[in-house]
Amino acid sequence: MKKQRNNTNKLIFVFFLFLIVPVFLYAQNAPASPGPVTGGTGIDALVAAEEFRFGVNAFNRFAYNEAILAFERALSYRPGEPLILDWLGRAYYRSGFEETALRQWRAALEIYGRGTGMGMMLNSRIETVANRRILLPVVNDGVRYVESGRFPGRLGDIVLYRQPTSVLPNSDGSVWVVAFGSNELIRIDVNGVIRDRRRGPLHGFDRPYDIVRGLDGRLYVSELRGGRVSVLSPDGDWLFYIGSRGVGTGQLVGPQHLTIDEDGYLYVVDFGNRRISKFDPDGDFILSFAQRSSVFPGMLSPTGIAAVDGRIFAADSASRSIYTFDTNGAFLGRLAVQGLIAPESLRALSDGTLLLADNNRILQIDVNTAIVHELGRVGGGGAQTRVTSVDMDKNGSIIIANFAASEVTVMTRFDDMASGFFVQIRNVFSHRFPLVTVELTVEDRLRRPIVGLDNNNFLITENGVPVQNQELISAGFRHNGADISLLVERSEVTAAMGIDLTSAARDISTAIAGMDSANIVSVISASVQPIRENHTVSLENAVRGSAGSFTQRWRFDQGLRLAASDLLAAPPKRSVVYVGSGDLGELAFEMYSLSEMAAFLANNGIVFNAIIIGGGQISPAVMFLTTETGGQAMHLFRPRGIGELIRSVAEIPSGLYSFTFNSQLHTDFGRAWLPLEVEVQLMDRSGRDTTGYFAPLE
Repeated sequence: MKKQRNNTNKLIFVFFLFLIVPVFLYAQNAPASPGPVTGGTGIDALVAAEEFRFGVNAFNRFAYNEAILAFERALSYRPGEPLILDWLGRAYYRSGFEETALRQWRAALEIYGRGTGMGMMLNSRIETVANRRILLPVVNDGVRYVESGRFPGRLGDIVLYRQPTSVLPNSDGSVWVVAFGSNELIRIDVNGVIRDRRRGPLHGFDRPYDIVRGLDGRLYVSELRGGRVSVLSPDGDWLFYIGSRGVGTGQLVGPQHLTIDEDGYLYVVDFGNRRISKFDPDGDFILSFAQRSSVFPGMLSPTGIAAVDGRIFAADSASRSIYTFDTNGAFLGRLAVQGLIAPESLRALSDGTLLLADNNRILQIDVNTAIVHELGRVGGGGAQTRVTSVDMDKNGSIIIANFAASEVTVMTRFDDMASGFFVQIRNVFSHRFPLVTVELTVEDRLRRPIVGLDNNNFLITENGVPVQNQELISAGFRHNGADISLLVERSEVTAAMGIDLTSAARDISTAIAGMDSANIVSVISASVQPIRENHTVSLENAVRGSAGSFTQRWRFDQGLRLAASDLLAAPPKRSVVYVGSGDLGELAFEMYSLSEMAAFLANNGIVFNAIIIGGGQISPAVMFLTTETGGQAMHLFRPRGIGELIRSVAEIPSGLYSFTFNSQLHTDFGRAWLPLEVEVQLMDRSGRDTTGYFAPLE
C-alpha cells in the first residue's frame, strides 16, 4: 500500500507538471545537449529536474537551507547524479558546512572522473577548500616568491616613466610609483596600465623619492633635491610642503625614506644631515634623533625606516644594520640581524613583521626574534638591479621598485602561481532574461580576495561560446559603503552594563554619521532565541535591549547565524559587529560549531568584528572569528575609540564582481539547464568555474 501511495503521489505531481507545460518539455527545439538532471523521460527524472530547478533558484536568492532540502529531494529520485551532488556541495559550502560540502564534491568527482573537464575543475576546488582549512593565511610560512610580471618604464622608443624609487599599494589593487628620473608620481593598475600621473605643484616635484600614506589617506612624498616633503590629497592633488632645505631645526637635506606611526606622526630620513626628523600630520616639527651620542654611534648612511608597535626601525646601509628607537627618539638597541648586504627600503607588514630590500634580496624580518626569511630575489643582482623600495599589494603580491632597470617588478607566491585563482560563480539572476546578471568572486588559495580586475580580465561563455555584451557593472573593491549587523550579547554579565551598551551605540552612530555611506541592517539580541530589535527609531534603545532578554542561557551561535543571514543579500563590504563581554558562554556553539560559524561568515564574504564592553578579556573564540574573517576586536573604552573599527568595514577588500550579458540560449520555456562558464586571467595566473541557471518559467 505504501509503495502504491508513493507512485500515486508521483503521478499526481507529474500530472501538474504536464498541466503547466503540456507539450514543451520535449519539444523538438529543446537544447541539443540537455543537462544530466533535465535529461531522461522517466517519472523520477521529471521530479528530480523540478526539484533541482527549485534548489538552484533558492540558492540564487540566498535561501541555502531551502536549496539543500531541494537538492536532497532531487538526489532521492536521481541518486548519484553528479550535477546535483555538485550543487548540494555548493549549498553546504555557503552554509558553512565545509566538510559536508567536500563529501558531496568528492562523490561527484568519482562519477565525473578525474580526467574530464568537470572532474579537473572540481578536483581543483576540492584541493583549494581542503588545503586552506588547515593552512594559516600568513606570509612567513616558508614559501618563496617568484617573478610574475613586470611593468617596464619603456615601451619600445616610448618612455613611460624613469627610475622608480618607491611603491605604495592602493586599496583597489593599483600602486603609486614614485618616478625619480621623470619627476612624477604615476598610478599603475594590476594589468600594468598607467591610470594617473601627478607632477606636484605648478613648478613640479624636485626629484621625488619615497611615498607613504597618512591615517587620513593623505599622501606624503619626499623630494630629495628639494629638501622637503610634499603633502598630497588621497587622489594625488598637491596640498602643501613640510620642511625646507637646510641644516637647521625642522630643515632637511636630501630627504629619502618615510614612515607613519600608529598615531599619524611622520618620520623623515634626513640623509644629508644623518638624522631622522619627526613631524605631526600637518607638518609641525617635533624633534630630530639618531645622531651620534654617548649611547648611539650615529647613522652613517641612513636608508629605510618603518614604525611597528611603538618602535621605529631604521636601516643603515654603511653599517649594514637596523637600529631601534622609541617614538621619542630614544635609542633602544640594534636589531640582531646578521648577513645584511645593503639594506635599503623597510616596510611594516600587517602582521608586524618587516619587509626589507637588501641589495637584490627581499627579506622578511620578525622584529621580536630577528629571524630572517628570504622571500625571493630580483634579477641577478648585477648592474641592472637596484631595489630601492618594496611593499606588499592588496592581492598578496610583492611590488618592487627596481631603480637600475627602470621598471616595477611583481613577485607572487610560488604555490599561488601553481594553483591559480579560486573562482566561484556565486549567484546568477535571470529574472530579466535574456539579460542575465552573474556575481562571482576571485580569491587566492588563502581566501584573500583578488582586487583591481576589469572587464578585460574575464571571459564569460555559455556552452563554450563567448556571451554577447559582457559588461562589468560593479566591482566590490570600488564600493564605498558599509553594511553592518549588530549582534548584542544578552547575558547576565551584560545585563549590568546598560551604560556601556548605550555608549557603544552612541559611538557606533557617531562613526556611521561620519561615513559616506553606511547602514545598520539589523540589531540582533543574542538571547535564548535570537530577536530582531527595532533599531529604526532609536539605535540606543535597540542595543540596550529589554530586561527580559538577558539570560544565563543566551545563545551566541544562533544570534550570529541570524545576524550574518541578514547580510547575505547586502553589498560586498559587510560585517557582523558583536557587542559584548568577550566571554561567549557555555552554550556558545551548541547548535553550530566554531569552525562552521567561521566558514559561514568567510564563505559569504562577511567580516566578524568585536567591541568588548566592561573591560573583560577577549576569548580565544572571538579572536578566532576575527582572524578567520579578516576582522578585529577592540575594547570600547580605548584611548582612540572604536570609530576606526566601524570605518574599517568600508575598507574591507572584496573580490566580488558583477557582470551582465545577453544570453543566446534557448530556454525551453524556462525548464532548460543553461550552462555558464567564467575564466579569469591576470598576468601568468588564471582560474575558472562553471555552473548553470534557469530562465524564468513561461
